[in-house]
Parts: sequence; structure tokens; C-alpha cells
Amino acid sequence: MERYWEIDLARGIAVVTMIIFHSAFDLNFLGVLQLNVYGGFLRMLAYLTASIFIFIVGVSFTISHTRAARRLTGRDLAFKHIRRGLTVLSFGLVITLITAILIPSVCIVFGILHFIGISILLAPLFMRFGAANLALGAAFIAAGYVTGSVPGPWPLFWLGIHPESFASLDYVPLLPWFGLVLIGMTCGFLFYPGGRRGFSIRTAEPAYARPFSMLGRHSLVIYLLHQPLIILAIVALAPGTLPGLG
Repeated sequence: MERYWEIDLARGIAVVTMIIFHSAFDLNFLGVLQLNVYGGFLRMLAYLTASIFIFIVGVSFTISHTRAARRLTGRDLAFKHIRRGLTVLSFGLVITLITAILIPSVCIVFGILHFIGISILLAPLFMRFGAANLALGAAFIAAGYVTGSVPGPWPLFWLGIHPESFASLDYVPLLPWFGLVLIGMTCGFLFYPGGRRGFSIRTAEPAYARPFSMLGRHSLVIYLLHQPLIILAIVALAPGTLPGLG
């Protein structure tokens, strides 16, 4: 299936910024360097990284769904998205298990992989709205600003409503972030009609894009492996770091 290098390029740039932020976060979390990862430039970098990944989820879903709809029936098409969504969600649940064992006080219960998995399961319901998803996306984002300031019970944490005592290393609730998926779907509908590029750009991938595109094509594998590798590198450079993790 044809890939569009500009999408892989954007995803690859997000991979690089993700590695930069998580390296800084781990150095601070492990007490190696005192870095402000909760504000300023690094916090903006984290939001930018998440926004790129999530926006591309919407764009890519529209392209993939449109192409698959040409060769699959309704049920087979639904199962395709269900399998993909549950696969990504299962990786998120593995991360939940690992972090619950290693760092239970801030374990990841609804991080970006949980969010992407659920988003893939929900996105087919919104394909019928086409460009109207732009308004729906804005509504989700606006709703997220409201729910983000409202404490509530644990069962609503996936929406963005949670107890005041809630803490997690990675938290990407549906409100407001699913709104960005819907905006990405709108852009996919407008700029990749019929699953094909609908604007003028060079077809051949430029040389400067290749390293980033390669990272973008393998972003899930890199996401799953980069944190252990960063921590191993920190331990190698600063022996004795991990005993204080608990």
C-alpha cells in the first residue's frame, strides 16, 4: 500500500521530539539532572509531540479506512479496525502492568497507546461526518477544558475526569484529545480525498526527509523500546541511579 512521505516525515519528527523529551524527563525523574519538565520549553515540547502523533492518527485513519472500504465489506472493515485498535490498546495495557509493578504511585493507566487504541475503535463512527468533524473536534476540545477542571470518580478517568489525588506518568484522556483526532480526520478527508493525495507536492521523497520518514514508519516499535534504552543509557552513564527508583 502506498505511503505518503510527508506523513511519515511528520511522524518521524514527533519521534525525535519524543525521545528528546523523555530523555529529559527520565534524567529529572531519576534525579540525575534537575530539569523543568512540567513547564516551559520541555512541557511545550511534550504537548507538541503528542499533538503531532494524535493529529496524524486522524489523518492516517481516514486514508486507511477509505482505501480498505474499496475491498472489504462492512463487517470485514469493522473487524479490521477492531483488530488494529485492540492491538494498540493491548500494548498500552502491557505498559500499565509494567509501570504498576515498577512505579505504582504514578503508573500509566490511560496513556497515549490506550488513547490511540480507543480512538481507532471510535473513529469509524465519525467517518460519515466528513468535514463536519472539524466542528465536532472543536467541541471535544472545548469540552476537555471543562472536564479538566472538574474532579470526579475513577470510572470516568478515561474521559478526563478523575479524583484530585490522581497521578500518572502519561495521561491522554479522550477529552480533549479525541478532538484532535477528529480534526486530523477532517484534514484527511479534505487533503487526501479517496485515500489519495489531493494536493501538489513532489512524489519522490526528498533526501532530507528519509531519516525522519524511516523513524516515522517504525514509530510504534520505537515507542515501545525507547524508554528502556534511554534508562539503560542513563544507568550506564550514572551508575547507582535505579536503586532510588521506588
